[in-house]
Amino acid sequence: MKPSTQKKIAIAFIPIATLLVYGLWPLGNPKYAISFDQQKIAFRKAFIQQQQPRLDSTPIPNIILILADDLSVMDVSAYGGEHVLTTNIDNIAKNGVRCTEGYISSPICAPSRAGLLTGRYQQRFGFEINIHERYPKNRLEYFVYANLLNTGDWKVAQHSDWAIPTFEDMHKQGVPPTEILLSELLKTKGYATAAFGKWHLGYNTTALPINRGFDYHYGFYEAFSLYAPVDNKKVVNQRLDDFSDPHIWSKARTGNCAIRINDSIVNENEYLTDRIAQETNAWIKQHQDQAFFAYVPFSAPHTPFQATQKYYDLYSHVNDPKKRVYYAMIHALDDAVGSITNNLKELGLEENTLIIFLSDNGGATYTKAADNSPFKGGKMSNFEGGIRVPYLMQWKGQLPEGMVYNKPVSALDILATVATVSQIKLPKDREYDGVNLIPFWTDSTLIAKQQPHESLFWRSETHKAVRKGPWKLIRDDHSDQTVLYNIQEDKAEKKNLAQLHPKKVQSLLKDFERWEEKLIPSNWPRVMDMEIKDGAAYYYFPL
Repeated sequence: MKPSTQKKIAIAFIPIATLLVYGLWPLGNPKYAISFDQQKIAFRKAFIQQQQPRLDSTPIPNIILILADDLSVMDVSAYGGEHVLTTNIDNIAKNGVRCTEGYISSPICAPSRAGLLTGRYQQRFGFEINIHERYPKNRLEYFVYANLLNTGDWKVAQHSDWAIPTFEDMHKQGVPPTEILLSELLKTKGYATAAFGKWHLGYNTTALPINRGFDYHYGFYEAFSLYAPVDNKKVVNQRLDDFSDPHIWSKARTGNCAIRINDSIVNENEYLTDRIAQETNAWIKQHQDQAFFAYVPFSAPHTPFQATQKYYDLYSHVNDPKKRVYYAMIHALDDAVGSITNNLKELGLEENTLIIFLSDNGGATYTKAADNSPFKGGKMSNFEGGIRVPYLMQWKGQLPEGMVYNKPVSALDILATVATVSQIKLPKDREYDGVNLIPFWTDSTLIAKQQPHESLFWRSETHKAVRKGPWKLIRDDHSDQTVLYNIQEDKAEKKNLAQLHPKKVQSLLKDFERWEEKLIPSNWPRVMDMEIKDGAAYYYFPL
């Protein structure tokens, strides 16, 4: 070969070699190195190891916290839902309080759970977006996902830098060891504690349920798991067109999607919604003679869409196969809730048990099965359909029966409420964002005149919102969109009043900025942005 030819080949190979070397070079940005305050860790350990004394002879109640997954307000018939008669969930409302303006602190799974179990805005400790097991391995893979694959409404996040954590920092994602969970607080009062179902608060050792105040755990760690093996003849499997669906089915029950008992993987063939209820009921029966806390985060009706033939057959009148399976899953969830509440009655525990039911966020409209109407949007948006959830509490003899409460309440209030009725003193080294709700439902001087919160806030990096009185402002920095609604007059968020009330917009933005001063940046970067279309406008939710 002539030297000139060799030179030409060498020159031509340079960009290819550069692409291979640079493109395959692993990513890892020190900006996302996660470190924890060791003094705060030491304080938490010391606090949860101390037993709190009984303040008086008043019996402390059992606590059951039931959390649905992606269940819309309009999936519950007590709120006007027409597709499924949720008799058992409705009975909690009939026997207690139904909140018509119950809010979660994030419209997506993991951050909302972090707020729920800490009683604090999760942005205070950097848990702002979903935790991730997977980022692009290198620049070449990132380029392929961002530019060559059809990801639909799921857009690969565009960062100004290579916002990819190292593997070690990825593994630290989750609820930090500085935070005190509701389960850990209740342990200081002598409660037996257990969690049944979806965890999704971290996969590292310090974040696992059995290391965070739970004596027993049955369930899985990831955002999803199969409800039953795909070859189960009694189960109907329904695939979706959504970009995320193939990934969920491919994960099946491997890794963090595996079903576990106390961190040991078990083979499970029965339908998961049924098994979660069965495990809960067996554990309650074993601990009926002591105060107990059962945290029951069902995975239903989150994808993958699987329903048993028994429930699927009940909805033969539904022509859309996705909706038919979805409604069947909700029916199974309602019966599972009923089995837990009936178990309490049979054991004579109903009078001394506070039952709480809510969802982690609104219905996932991207499945084309969930519909939050008349509320706009759904999961992964700060429109009402994403953050307004079914919110019920029952405590026989202590809470009014059949009460409908029409003022805004937050999932952050649950820890404060439970701590009060359980006579728990909260630590003084941190600020809590919830309030004890019971006086607002039982004290006649508070019911009519006061509301639990002056303002409520949401932030998922660039997608933000504030609710103050009748006003709700949403600000999307990604798309440079600002909208203002009067929620009391326009719960469907149809009329943007931002241009008519510029002073109100500025006032709410100032409130938001003051709230942000108490927060820290997200401990880890987003992977994707969900594109949300509303008329001619677009919004982007980071996840």
